[in-house]
Amino acid sequence: MAGLLQNFRNTIIVSVVLALILVAGYRVHHGSTDAIFWQGVFRMIHVFSGILWIGLLYYFNFVQIRMMPSVPAELKAGVTKYIAPEALFWFRWAAVATLLAGIVLAWNRGYLVQAYTLGALEGFANPQTVFIGVGMWMATIMFLNVWLFIWPNQKIALGLVEADADAKAKAGRTAMLFSRTNLLLSIPMLVTMTMNQTLFG
Repeated sequence: MAGLLQNFRNTIIVSVVLALILVAGYRVHHGSTDAIFWQGVFRMIHVFSGILWIGLLYYFNFVQIRMMPSVPAELKAGVTKYIAPEALFWFRWAAVATLLAGIVLAWNRGYLVQAYTLGALEGFANPQTVFIGVGMWMATIMFLNVWLFIWPNQKIALGLVEADADAKAKAGRTAMLFSRTNLLLSIPMLVTMTMNQTLFG
């Protein structure tokens, strides 16, 4: 068992296989691969991807950004050359998976357009649509921040793109500010996702 757990790839493979067995079990007991079944599948993908995305957002903001000033200069390269690029890889692709799975889930449940228009098409009469729409817009803004501002600026700040010291410092600050914006949006966004599911189903 220790041999399995010491290898990241093998651990993930076994975890995914166990998850697929459980999904197959739910399919057998549900008796159909109808819209409800696929809602369950895409909700699982959405939640897993969201945990990875927001977990890394919290790692960056609760740990890395705060602690980097106190890291000795000779150790900073370990973070900037190895840890941060790897974390940013999973961070940005988890954002893609989260947003896409959320859009598919909203479409499957029949409220995608209503949510993205914040219920305007229904005269704002349905609070469920308005609230989930607010959350979806916050998540969409966070996704755009990742790909349009955080990642392009992090590439400069981390030296993955040629730039002078001033450009690196400016890019690092810009990336940090957009990361903090996502931190600010993340908690209210999570309120809409969890309260909507709990109160409206």
